[in-house]
Amino acid sequence: MLLLQSMAAGRAPASPASHENLEYRGSRLRWSGGVTKAAIGRGGVRIDKREGDGATPAGTYPLFYGFYRGDRIGRLSSRLPLRPLSLHDAWVDDPVDPNYNRLVSLPYPSRTESMWRHDGIYDLLVVIGYNMEPVIPGRGSAIFLHIARPGFVATEGCIAIEREVLMMLIPLLGPGSTISIKDRG
Repeated sequence: MLLLQSMAAGRAPASPASHENLEYRGSRLRWSGGVTKAAIGRGGVRIDKREGDGATPAGTYPLFYGFYRGDRIGRLSSRLPLRPLSLHDAWVDDPVDPNYNRLVSLPYPSRTESMWRHDGIYDLLVVIGYNMEPVIPGRGSAIFLHIARPGFVATEGCIAIEREVLMMLIPLLGPGSTISIKDRG
């Protein structure tokens, strides 16, 4: 269930000079204009995230840029850099590869996760700046804000929300936007 206080109150979205900061806590994603249900990793929220543990990393991270499936979603307005995905886009999740936790093009010699998915969860996504500057092998990769599976099934470590909500949030995001991921506390 989505609650949009700003829309209900008739307030306009954030101005172009501002940036939206998101917070995940206790199965909800919050921002200045609302709150929505969210799924996280099957391993819960952890400060000691490791590759393959299914945990969502605790902390505050920048929202770097986003991707969308141009064949399923039209171009969106955002101050956050967005680009359409291609059939050959993949994310390296092999900790011994020098491009670990980076976007690459297929075919690629190491283990990767395809970004061009048939289940629709990556039709629109935002890259969460976890383990990116610097990248530490084995600390976790491919942490995104993306579309939730039906029933809000747990993710592999990402945060997932309803498609319509993510589409509404994209125009509010821009340089300086962050996401804070906290356990219930």
